[in-house]
Amino acid sequence: MVTIRRMEKLIGVVLLTGVLASAAIVLFGGVLYMWRHGSTPVHYRIFRGEPSDLRSLSGIWDDFEHGSGRGAIQFGLMLLVGIQVIRVALTGFLFLLNQDKVFVVITFLVLALLSYALFFAGE
Repeated sequence: MVTIRRMEKLIGVVLLTGVLASAAIVLFGGVLYMWRHGSTPVHYRIFRGEPSDLRSLSGIWDDFEHGSGRGAIQFGLMLLVGIQVIRVALTGFLFLLNQDKVFVVITFLVLALLSYALFFAGE
């Protein structure tokens, strides 16, 4: 059985580590992007959305691997979202270890809603 204090500490460490890693990656990507494209003039009359390669997980990963600043920023933001999913899954697992059935069900429902929103709501 896991005590509430240990659960809180474990979840806190996971969140802190994930947020700091995400912030570092986004900062790195921002600096890299500004280094390469900071002097490029901006045309506010023309809207350019995200390139198609930054609209999928595989495209984001490929751009991140190849040292793209935009890819690093997108990857850091995806990590920030992913750490919340990991937190919910970890909470559900810890509730399962404590045999707290009500909270296991609630956590499973939250995880199901998060999964639906991330993978199927945009279609």
